[in-house]
Amino acid sequence: MTAADDLLRRIEADPAIAAALAWPGDFDIERRDPVEDVVLPTGAPLQPIAGCGAGGTYFLCGEPGSEPRPVLYADSEGQATLIGADLAEALTLIAVLPFWRDLAQGFPVGELLADLRAEEPDFDAERDALLAALALPPLPPEQAATRLLTTAARTTPDYLPFVPDDDHLPYEPIFTPLPEADPAPDTAR
Repeated sequence: MTAADDLLRRIEADPAIAAALAWPGDFDIERRDPVEDVVLPTGAPLQPIAGCGAGGTYFLCGEPGSEPRPVLYADSEGQATLIGADLAEALTLIAVLPFWRDLAQGFPVGELLADLRAEEPDFDAERDALLAALALPPLPPEQAATRLLTTAARTTPDYLPFVPDDDHLPYEPIFTPLPEADPAPDTAR
């Protein structure tokens, strides 16, 4: 059994853990049916493991039994991103940053966290309990956001799915790739 299999079994066996991931993280193991069948450009298999209320699906990428298996999120609007190098990282980021999709809109982590705490005053304690129940280490929100953006940057090209019946048009990245830095001007003369 792989680490991802073990984590999924723990979530499936414990309704409290499943509920804590479903809200506020919107990682619902009862919503495993993708809106549409997608494939990866590499041909690596996708295993749906959860969904969200907006119709998106979380997938483990790669052959069952292999490790690590990155976690891909594909929404119902034709956008996708890697959210974790493996399931443990993805679940940590979802627990710490349940609003992770809002980061793509440019909202600061601190502002999103303040809004969440205003709605859910027990969020910090619930997050810590969820991480402990999953045996995952805590992670500061700013570090989690950096890790998410680093992982998301690896989405293109190998993890950007497409619908085979749709002229192989790829999904769009949820997170806009950061522009490459311009090389320093040559000042030596």
